[in-house]
Amino acid sequence: MAEEDIYTKDGTTDFRNNPAIKNKTGTWKACPYILGNECCERLAYYGINTNLVNYLKFQLNQQNVAAVSNVTNWSGTCYVMPLIGAFLADAYLGRYWTIASFSMIYVLGMTILTLSASIHGLKPTCNENNICHPTGLQTGVFFLGLYLIALGTGGIKPCVSSFGADQFDDSDETEKKKKSSFFNWFYFSINIGALVASSVLVWIQTNVGWAWGFGIPAVAMAIAVASFFSGTRLYRNQRPGGSPVTRICQVIVASFWKVNVKVPNDKSLLYETTDEESMVRGSRKLDHTNQLRYVKRPLE
Repeated sequence: MAEEDIYTKDGTTDFRNNPAIKNKTGTWKACPYILGNECCERLAYYGINTNLVNYLKFQLNQQNVAAVSNVTNWSGTCYVMPLIGAFLADAYLGRYWTIASFSMIYVLGMTILTLSASIHGLKPTCNENNICHPTGLQTGVFFLGLYLIALGTGGIKPCVSSFGADQFDDSDETEKKKKSSFFNWFYFSINIGALVASSVLVWIQTNVGWAWGFGIPAVAMAIAVASFFSGTRLYRNQRPGGSPVTRICQVIVASFWKVNVKVPNDKSLLYETTDEESMVRGSRKLDHTNQLRYVKRPLE
């Protein structure tokens, strides 16, 4: 094998920030750790979200409208936080450290949530009619754990699928074909986690207890984080490329500045970098496309 064929050609690096070696990193050697993390994260998320209204109503003694409103607010936060996680991953931390850092926040939130449902003093006390009267501290601890989970979700959700895709070199046709198979297993993992959470965990929460119902996904998430770290030597990492907002603004300014420039049909006449990597650190060079030529047509 030629020396240039030893390393990946998409700019990925290993855990020591050296060029990634093809036969020692990435592909399906690394993917099980990533898929396991995603499956357990989805199990934990749906294990909380599916039955959260009942917990708020019967354990925190909230009215139905207030309980539904709190669940909606929390779910909305879970879907807003990925904007922060994606920005940090692309601009500063990289996908590996974003997933690792926010996964630990997730585990902390799950731990606090489990303690709030099991430890005397943090667990709401209920009378003989099974009506609970939580204190302000007990409610606050519960919501602290809940929103730490929302924050953790924000770092995991936008990065895991992209991090899995980073394990396959697009410049290698064999690896490129395997990438589509990864996404099949990725969505399979999501649905397995959701299925177990919506059936088994909900039954445990209802019939066994909330401490077990929260504790099981907390343990699963802790195992997933440990598993994710154990695959560190196998991962291929894309370097963070700086703030994408800056690059978007540069593109917009350049587009207006060159609005009357005629684009040649021969792409070899276009300005381009000489190597395989993009000038943007940590990014792949994009193929040329005619898909947006309609923007120029009124001016030609």
